[in-house]
Amino acid sequence: MEYKSAKILSHGLNHTAEPDKYLLSGSVLLYCNVEKMEEKKKLLFVCLGNICRSPAAQAVMQQIVDADAGLRFVELDSAGTYGGHSGDLPDPRMRMHASRRGYELTHRSRQIKSSDFECFDMILAMDDRNYDDLHALAPDPESERKIYRMTDFCRRLSVDHIPDPYYGGSSGFEQVLDILEDACTGLADFLKNGPRR
Repeated sequence: MEYKSAKILSHGLNHTAEPDKYLLSGSVLLYCNVEKMEEKKKLLFVCLGNICRSPAAQAVMQQIVDADAGLRFVELDSAGTYGGHSGDLPDPRMRMHASRRGYELTHRSRQIKSSDFECFDMILAMDDRNYDDLHALAPDPESERKIYRMTDFCRRLSVDHIPDPYYGGSSGFEQVLDILEDACTGLADFLKNGPRR
């Protein structure tokens, strides 16, 4: 965190910068550069087509981030390992089930690209196939260390993957949301407090 001292001028402040914050400490006004204070943490959720599981994960996590000031440093996106749905909205069934729980899925599908491994801090796979594909696409060992299984962050449910609901019925979409709500809650805790001991 960067601080600089500034003078207090009667009832005004000797500053012009936005979005800088000023903190009063005794008779000295401390200047805090917000951009240097908060380093963004960028998360990318990945499934096969980026029309069911990963956009739902993005929406569930976004709601948690929006409700928690302690997570304001987090930025989210999602992608697929397959590009056949690029530009499409999420599956209508996924959007319907998500909307019933208060989630709005507006993300447009895109395929993961090599630059994502540089831009994002955590890349979260929905199942083992996604996990293996991401490792195969990763350009170097440092990029591979950014890859996680989404279910590793579950706290209540004992699951090892998030099943693809695309070819199933309504219960499959509800199951995906159940797992994602659990995993995203655990992920939020991890981001704020680090690994569980």
